[in-house]
Amino acid sequence: MSSSVTRAAESEPSQPAGPAVADTSSAAAADAVPAGRGKRWAARLARPALAALAGALLYLSFPPRPLWWLAPFALALLAGCLRGRRARAGFGLGFLFGLGYLLPLLVWTSEGVGPVPWLALVTLESLLIGLAGLGIALVSRLPAAPLWSAAVWVAVEALRARAPFGGFSWGRLAYGQADGIFVPLAAVGGTPLLSFAVALCGFGLYGAARLARRQPTRTAAALAALTVAAPVGAALAARPLVSDAAEDGTAVAAVIQGNVPRAGFDFNAQRRQVLDNHANRTIQLAEDVRAGRVPKPDFVLWPENSSDIDPFTQPDAYAVIDNAVRAAGVPTAIGSVLAPETGPLRNTMILWDPAKGPVDTYDKRKIQPFGERMPMRSFVRLFSSDVDRVRRDFGPGKEPGVFDMAGTGVGMVTCYEAAFDDAVRSTVQAGAQVIAVPSNNATFGRTEMTYQQLAMDRIRAVEHSRSVLVPVTSGVSAVIRPDGTVVKQTKMFTADALVDEVPLRSTETPATRLGPLPEYALVLLAAGGLTTVLARRLRARRATRGAGA
Repeated sequence: MSSSVTRAAESEPSQPAGPAVADTSSAAAADAVPAGRGKRWAARLARPALAALAGALLYLSFPPRPLWWLAPFALALLAGCLRGRRARAGFGLGFLFGLGYLLPLLVWTSEGVGPVPWLALVTLESLLIGLAGLGIALVSRLPAAPLWSAAVWVAVEALRARAPFGGFSWGRLAYGQADGIFVPLAAVGGTPLLSFAVALCGFGLYGAARLARRQPTRTAAALAALTVAAPVGAALAARPLVSDAAEDGTAVAAVIQGNVPRAGFDFNAQRRQVLDNHANRTIQLAEDVRAGRVPKPDFVLWPENSSDIDPFTQPDAYAVIDNAVRAAGVPTAIGSVLAPETGPLRNTMILWDPAKGPVDTYDKRKIQPFGERMPMRSFVRLFSSDVDRVRRDFGPGKEPGVFDMAGTGVGMVTCYEAAFDDAVRSTVQAGAQVIAVPSNNATFGRTEMTYQQLAMDRIRAVEHSRSVLVPVTSGVSAVIRPDGTVVKQTKMFTADALVDEVPLRSTETPATRLGPLPEYALVLLAAGGLTTVLARRLRARRATRGAGA
């Protein structure tokens, strides 16, 4: 008995060993706590990081990079971040997506004025994109979620195009697709339908991947594939609407790029030099025509701000312009700033006849807020003294401008206006056989802005089946066919003239005839999806209350 007890005592650990074991397990537990917290924080940060990455991916799909196909993958990644999230989380993730997208896309707005306007604009627009994230999160669990999500995206694009301060359409999905397979859809339903197709394909890609992983059945695979294949198939079916054939004959057009003394906001500090540059390049064009180096144009286009000196009040500016137009011997559109004694300034295109002088004008209708007019001037001055660069606001015109230039109806869409559906469509409906987009990008130097705008012009060419002529003070000026192809373009900050024979067309595309109706229909579709979600939640709450009673 005693020996048994002794052996048992020997086999048991001694008393001091107890605390040592306890210390070891406590240390392991202590190490596990920060490791667990680290994993939780990593999990929390994963979605925000992926949302911002998705935004950056969408930015990379935009010109001057020909990576249009990245856009659907960016939206597929966004859909994965938003799937099943609550409304508040959806808003936050959408906001981060907007920052990742718009911070690099709109960095050109800081050129010459510093980061404050750029950051303010990006923050405001990202908040609106946050609404898209909120809506997409809400509809993400509905059947056919990609359809509802794409409609929500277009609804927020419609909001951005209208508010605040008249809207800011820059950065629509459609504007990054000038080289893409979806672009024929612009001729069917305009930029809203084109954006919808890209969004549907992107959200459909995520839906297809998710169903393939969770429900690898033929029916699920077919439904998922349909959301991707449908926009591609629709775009292929719409290709017959895209044509560059001449319906009303052709015209030889000349686009003048006179260049500026220097880039940035001080480009027009030498306004007379800018005017002389364009006049001299026009006179050189006339000499080239006489020498047989280029064909004689039927009309000539100068860019926006090519004469910031009002020729109606300044005789010397009138004489310089008149001399150049007489040398060319054909109708010429002159971009000028008119300064009446009272009232706002006018950003005006003047139709100048070589024999009669000025015969018609068009006042720009879409005036750029914080650029050509200054809302909340005293408040904005608290953040930036650059507000006082705009000493006198510009006022908007009221009617579309179509100049009769040697028998050709040339519609004026001045620079910023190209971003707005109604401005371009109303010009075509007013009889434009050719669209002119006189622009001034000298303010923004060599940034990507000019290429982003050129992509918009290409989309407008397909949307309305019109040649688009783009005279720019400092580049890139271009000649665009009705099928969106750029056939001639200049280099930046180089005086040049483009002369080309362009097809004239008068047929209205379905997009021209339908106008905003496709956009309205998609907004209603988005509203239907969100209403369905709200109705389900109300029913669930009532059922819960009933069960509790």
